[in-house]
Formats: sequence, structure tokens, C-alpha cells
Amino acid sequence: MYRTHNCGQLRLSDAGKEVTLAGWVQRARKMGGMTFVDLRDRYGLTQIVFNDDTDAALNARANHDLGREYVVQIKGTVAERTSKNPNLPTGDIEIIASDFKVLNPSEIPPFTIEDDTDGGDELRMRYRYLDLRRPSVRKNLELRHRMTMEVRRYLDSKGFLEIETPMLVGSTPEGARDFVVPSRMNPGQFYALPQSPQTLKQLLMVSGMDRYFQIVKCFRDEDLRADRQPEFTQIDCEMSYVEQEDVISLFEGMAKHLFKELRGVELTDPFPRMPWSEAMRLYGSDKPDTRFGMEFVELMDVMKGKGFPVFDSAAYIGGINAKGAASYTRKQVDQLTEFVKRPQIGAKGMVYARVEADGNVKSSVDKFYSQDDLQALKKAMNAESGDLILILSGDDAMKTRKQLCELRLEMGNRLGLRDKNKFSCLWVVDFPMFEWSDEEQRLMAMHHPFTHPKDEDIPLLDTDPAAVRADAYDMVVNGVEVGGGSIRIHDSELQAKMFEILGFTPEKAQEQFGFLMNAFKFGAPPHGGLAYGLDRWVSLFAGLDSIRDCIAFPKNNSGRDVMLDAPAPLDQKQLDELQLEVKDLKD
Repeated sequence: MYRTHNCGQLRLSDAGKEVTLAGWVQRARKMGGMTFVDLRDRYGLTQIVFNDDTDAALNARANHDLGREYVVQIKGTVAERTSKNPNLPTGDIEIIASDFKVLNPSEIPPFTIEDDTDGGDELRMRYRYLDLRRPSVRKNLELRHRMTMEVRRYLDSKGFLEIETPMLVGSTPEGARDFVVPSRMNPGQFYALPQSPQTLKQLLMVSGMDRYFQIVKCFRDEDLRADRQPEFTQIDCEMSYVEQEDVISLFEGMAKHLFKELRGVELTDPFPRMPWSEAMRLYGSDKPDTRFGMEFVELMDVMKGKGFPVFDSAAYIGGINAKGAASYTRKQVDQLTEFVKRPQIGAKGMVYARVEADGNVKSSVDKFYSQDDLQALKKAMNAESGDLILILSGDDAMKTRKQLCELRLEMGNRLGLRDKNKFSCLWVVDFPMFEWSDEEQRLMAMHHPFTHPKDEDIPLLDTDPAAVRADAYDMVVNGVEVGGGSIRIHDSELQAKMFEILGFTPEKAQEQFGFLMNAFKFGAPPHGGLAYGLDRWVSLFAGLDSIRDCIAFPKNNSGRDVMLDAPAPLDQKQLDELQLEVKDLKD
């Protein structure tokens, strides 16, 4: 056999045993007449000792034949270490080698296979199979595995069936852009990869499955950032005969189960509920980070009409109170100003005010405001000596709140208020049903066109659709939307009305979604559901800054797989079979 034990298994109680280990050489160190080799596999690391006093020829061969990342088999005896390593589970023992065999040599790796590696992101992604050997990366995948197992256990205990849905579906016009797949057998026609199994899981409810879940790949051709990949994994769920409270209750229970089993965190209190309008008013985000305060204070009544042209012409003025940050230097404040002026944030500038030790307020716009005015600002901001008030304004309230949100998060980072080991969970509810699209010049579904409006708002569909609220809900943890869902429309007439508001002609609605609307005519039960982002849950529990680090083979920021060199051009023969012509981009 290749091995009797793995490299993380042996303990002091195994002393004296003859064992065989196999794995990769992490490093080899020569010290006098001894050679120490750290042997690594998925399970851990064990120290191997070659000694001139025991077998000089074997020691010489080890010095000559063992290189970094060589795959080797080593035989020897378990012994107690003289110098123990308390940081290793196997740190009390070592293996006194009696023989070894090189199973496969290795070229010198392009970066060190250690937690503190010298490899940059792009290099590690190119050699991702080597990057996955690093314990810190492997632990993320182990956590991901444990999470999927706990999800399955929990949902199975609640009566859910795991049901697969197709990967080749029809394209839908709402939401993000689809990835499309040409069909050789149906020339000129295309499948789409599913952005989610939304309509399919609704059909499963029509079919009487009652409770469905699936850990499923989803695909969206959209611009990338830290929490996005072109392909990602959802824990997708749907239930029949439920209202919003039923869904929230069950999946809040699932979240608490995951926290307890995977992080050892016991959450007993109900998660707070925050209306979308309040989240935007206080935090400028529909996924607020509530680990810290620093809520927005609207300052129109306090700061407008005092002769400062920027504020006097603004449609919105809002501020945050950075507690204890009045000691910020001019350089630090200038850095914050430059931060909000970055193109991706887009503010034109920032006003600040310090509350000094004597209670007086010193601001960057003192010439426009008396001390009485600034004391009124201090009172409105509930500020005290030592606090720093930061203010943004603009001619678009929603846009300015989003800018202020970025500033708040930046200050949270700078002041150490976003502890990755502290968790603050809430539900954001009462979302608007629609949002206006400047690009499309029409109302768009904020979630998707199958979301049920609140019963009391249904009459507004005919008179003021922009005011309609949805039976939709998002779970937010530490400023990350980890899951979201809604109660669905199960009435074909209401669904047709929704398509009409969204600008679909009856013919277009029938073409795109006729299969669903027709299904509703055959007795569709009331239903609703939720989809958790598996990648986001894992990255949150692992304390990662990007979901890329918990995906085995992720894409880079340009959506490319640099390891497989994909996407790539097709051979002309393949294009001919698909009856496709590809324009030469060099023309």
C-alpha cells in the first residue's frame, strides 16, 4: 500500500509504530548530519528525520533526491520529538526514516506553496492546482464541503426534496445578460445558461413537489467585482402554501443552524427586520452593515440657506459621525476627500467638522457658518468632543446616499469597526416592486417579474405602479446579501398584468413565459422561496474579502479562466457545424 496513515494523523500515542506516509515535500532542511523533511498532504504535515547516525547512505540519498513538491513515499518509525511544535497537531512526533521512494519528481514551483506565498493573484490563478495545495486555500474548500452537507441535512429534516433542473434553458430578457449556447441540431437557435432556476422551481411547485431545493450553478454575463463571478452557486429553495413569514422563519432557522455548526456561534434572538426605505435612508444601501452605527443624518434644515452655494443648491445633504476621529490630520481628511471623489464613487467633494475638546466646532466651511450654526450641526449629529463629522451633498438624493454609504464603510474599516469575527444579521423587507431604468426608459422589476406585490398595494398597479411594494426579502449579514427571495405570483391574470406594466406585449409575454402562464391555469398553489449564495456564505464564514478564494477554479476580474485559457476562439470547423460566422475584431 502507498500509506498506512495520512500526514495529519499520527500522535504521541503512536510512538514506536512502523508507518508508511505519502505526500508532497513541503521543505527540506539540512542540519549537521541530519536532514529534516516536512511531508504534507491534505490532512496535515509531519516531520521526517534522516540521520547519519542511523543510516548515512539514506541521509545522503535524501539530500540528493528530495526537492520541493516531490511526491514521495516514506517508511519509518514514529518517535517523540525532542523539540516539539505546539502549532502543529502532529508537533509532538516525528518519523525516523528507514526508507523512501520518489513517486514523482517536481519542477521548481512558480511560487512557494505556503500560506504566506510569494505568488500574485494572476500567477496563482494560472497554477490554481498548485495554489489549492496551500492549507489556507484548502481549508476554504473543506468549509464549503461542510456547509453543503449541513444545508442538505437541515433541508432534508424539513421535508425538502433535492431536484435537479436543466442547464440548457431558454433566454430571458429580464435581469442580467445571459450566456448563450448555440444548438448544432437547431441551426440559428440558442440555449441560455440559467441565471437561476426561477421559473423551473415554480413549475415544480405547480407539479406538487411542495418543497424543493438544489445546490446549483447559475450564470450571469455581468461585470465582475469581489462578490461576483460569471458562474456561481446558489442554495435554491421553493415552498408551497407559504406566506412571507413562513419562508423567513424557516431560512432564518437554517442560518442559525449554519452559524452554530460551522462557526460555533449561537444566535438566539430573532433577526431584525428593516424596511428597504429605512435601509436606504439610514445607510444608503439595501444591504447595510449593521456591525456599527454611524447612521446617516439628513442636514437640509441645519446646513441649507446659510450662503454656502454647494449646500444651498443641493437636493440632499447628509452626514455621518465618526466617533473619536477628530484627531484625524489634514492629510487623512484629504485622503477621505480623494476617496469620495474617485470615479467609481463620484462625489464632487466633502465637508468636515471637528468637535474640539472645549466643545466648539471647527469646520472646513467656517466662513459660511457661525458657531451657533455649527453647534446646531453638532446637536443634529449627536456629536461629542473628539468626534469628526463628515458631510456629502448632491442634486440626486439616492445617488448621494450611495456615496455616503461608501464613505461610511471606509470609515468603518479605518476605525476597526468591521470585525470579521463579529456577525450582525438582519432581513431587509418591503422592497419596491419596480425601479426605473434610464437605459430602457421603462419600469423594470427590482427582483424579477414573478415577485408577488403586497396584497394591499395591488390596486396601485393601475394608478401608481412605482409606489407598489413587493413581498420580497433579503437576508443581510455584515453588509453582504447572503440570500434573497419573494412570494411568487401564482395567478395567471396577475402575472399578465405584471408583464404589461413591464412593457411586454401579450404576444411577447406568451413567447417568453407562455409555459409558466399556461401552467398557472392548471391549479398553481401559492408559493414562495429563497436562494442563498453559497459562495458568499463560505467567504463570510472564512473571513475572506472575495468569493474567488472559496471557489476551486475561479475566473479572474475579466471573467477569464487563465489556467484553461478560456474563453477562446473556436476552430472554423466547429463554427461551420454551428452555422456561425464570427466577425474578425481586427477589421
